[in-house]
Amino acid sequence: MALKREAPGRYASFGAADTERLGELVAPSLADGDVLVLTGGLGVGKTHFTKGVARALGDARPVTSPTFALMAVHDGGRIPLFHFDLYRLEHAYELEDTGIYDVLGYEGACLLEWGEQFQDELTDEYLGVVISRVADAPDERRIALEPHGARAEELARQIDEAVERALGAAADSSTAGVDGPKGA
Repeated sequence: MALKREAPGRYASFGAADTERLGELVAPSLADGDVLVLTGGLGVGKTHFTKGVARALGDARPVTSPTFALMAVHDGGRIPLFHFDLYRLEHAYELEDTGIYDVLGYEGACLLEWGEQFQDELTDEYLGVVISRVADAPDERRIALEPHGARAEELARQIDEAVERALGAAADSSTAGVDGPKGA
């Protein structure tokens, strides 16, 4: 199966490649100062999503979860991507040592894994990307965009339009070979 748009801001992923594809579709809409908070349990695909974003921004270096380093910088693309993994942090005062306040909301785009636990200390303006497992379907995920603030609302709208265009184009090309060009 392939990435599916179920409703505005709601998507179904049927494997890691679909989750990365959604990240690729998000990247063109990102601008300096954008913050995405990636939420979901261990192993749901937050890092796969980030891989897609980094690749579509133009950074070809490998993306891994910065669980022990806390932050990874992917600056080989159109804008810098700051990838934080806050899983190991227990207290808000530990955020100061991560470098997050140096870049959050200013330079590049920030993707925060496990950022929801410190939301009060971070920013009010962000796009939540909530990834959840589907019972009895080990590779299937539901991904929801949850905007907080005006820029996040606009970003969610742009992303949804990009997904709709990409999936529509894919459907058009898959039917073109069967009966000729669509509408013929």
